[in-house]
Amino acid sequence: MNRPRVIERIIESVPTSDGAGVKLRRSLGQQASDALRLDPFLMLDEFYSDRPDDYIAGFPPHPHRGFETVTYMLDGRMQHRDHLGNTGDLGPGGVQWMTAGRGVIHSEMPQQSEGRMRGFQLWINLPAAEKMKPAGYRDIPSDAIPELELDGARVRVIAGRLALDGQTAAGPVNGDTDRRSTDPLYLDLHLEPSSTIDVPVAEGYSAFAYLYEGAASIGGQALGLRSAGVLDNGDLVRVRSGSEGARLLLLAARPIGEPVAQYGPFVMNTREELEQAVADYRGGRLTAR
Repeated sequence: MNRPRVIERIIESVPTSDGAGVKLRRSLGQQASDALRLDPFLMLDEFYSDRPDDYIAGFPPHPHRGFETVTYMLDGRMQHRDHLGNTGDLGPGGVQWMTAGRGVIHSEMPQQSEGRMRGFQLWINLPAAEKMKPAGYRDIPSDAIPELELDGARVRVIAGRLALDGQTAAGPVNGDTDRRSTDPLYLDLHLEPSSTIDVPVAEGYSAFAYLYEGAASIGGQALGLRSAGVLDNGDLVRVRSGSEGARLLLLAARPIGEPVAQYGPFVMNTREELEQAVADYRGGRLTAR
């Protein structure tokens, strides 16, 4: 029997900046507290500007340890470079999925001097047993992301598997080909005006939605624009768009259930592990195999 999820709490995004001054809006992860996170999701940023001064300085080389970053581009171009020698061009509709593991030093720099830069960066935690595994990087072009065309809706499946109205799609990151302990589901929903879609989501998984265009409600409750709606438990999410349609992200994942200790770009389980991460970075050992 289907049990629709409802919005348990709303985390409104707030303006902030990161990198070398890139202006963005942060919902999950505004502060390093459980009240503003959702296990295993640590942070969600939306960057969106037509003004080059808001993004041109980009994200110069910086470290990470203990989690994964997922960058999803809607408009504009950025280039990824890391200490492993990986280089990736992230264009409209593309995704960069990076596992920091024991340590990575990378940069994400704009490849444009004008026009719109728009997209999202999501941080997903790793369990203690995987925090010190080797770093990894995957560049996923837009045409590698499957889409389901439905009555009144289009769904891009970035991660996980989705079955709707007799159609099935597996994202480029899924449990069959790219196994992850958190088993993430990452969907980009495009709804036509006054449309309804029921999306199956595994019961017991943490889930939230982020509305970035138009108007929408979940379980009959309005989700504010540029806000994250944290959902209660259930096995489906019923989304209805307003009169102008809607675009929103829907994310779910298996919770880890471990303590989280965070200091900036390092996410571990204890204060001692954080201190070791900082010492390793300062001593040039962060990325040592």
